[in-house]
Amino acid sequence: MADKEQVILDAMKKAGKPVKAGDITEVVGMSKDEVAKIIATLKKQGKVVSPKTCFYAPAK
Repeated sequence: MADKEQVILDAMKKAGKPVKAGDITEVVGMSKDEVAKIIATLKKQGKVVSPKTCFYAPAK
């Protein structure tokens, strides 16, 4: 797994609840576009789920 993917997953786990991509950008210091692309990749890999529209959480 790429370092940036792990950073985003760690930030989601630390939040402890579903978060928006914009919330992650504030924590990890990446652009919203970059975070959105990485979240999309993680979602395709089954590592992230979207419990409701525009919110993301690590898969269990």
